[in-house]
Amino acid sequence: MPLHRFALWAPLAIAPWMSAQTLDQLTPHQVKLESVDYMGKRAVKIVEDGEVPNGEAYSIVKGAVFHDGEIEVELAGRPSGGAGSGARGFIGIAFRMQGGQFEYIYLRPTNGRADDQVRRNHSTQYGSHPKFGFAELREQSPEKYESYVDLEVGVWVRYRITVQGNKARLYVHGAAQPCLIVNDLKLGDSSGGVALWIGPGTEGYFTGLKIQPAK
Repeated sequence: MPLHRFALWAPLAIAPWMSAQTLDQLTPHQVKLESVDYMGKRAVKIVEDGEVPNGEAYSIVKGAVFHDGEIEVELAGRPSGGAGSGARGFIGIAFRMQGGQFEYIYLRPTNGRADDQVRRNHSTQYGSHPKFGFAELREQSPEKYESYVDLEVGVWVRYRITVQGNKARLYVHGAAQPCLIVNDLKLGDSSGGVALWIGPGTEGYFTGLKIQPAK
């Protein structure tokens, strides 16, 4: 499988041996994209484009086909202006996208330091669109697909996921151990595209994306 490396600055750079590209490297899906400077980094800003159904706000990385391997990025999420009280700054990566389905792992930054322990326990989340959102998974298997990790609202987070077969692991802040373990990805041992994903009422920032297929 060929090596795909993407460095999301803004403009977007693809592969270290190629010249910098533009945001044309991304295909927006019900989102608006902008190149910005955010907290000392050149980044891609993503917000919803109008009223968007839950799970449907993302931007596809052109040319990326992912099976097993790892995806790294720095991201920062916060509730957008005017977002309701349920907004959490949901932000993450969707992978193995195909035929309107995908796996995704995301963060809820406003939960990371909440005074409510239950909210803290819901700081990270795995889901599989469209059949297994957080509500379905929480009802079927409480606590299995979410966990706690220390997060701050709107602050850069080092995010890395590893995927092999039916399994995925989420690592943040450069930790050696995962903060979320998924042993039964709902789409099975599949492959597909990669996208930058945001949830309802989110203002999201991404930089330094790298996609590394398994060797």
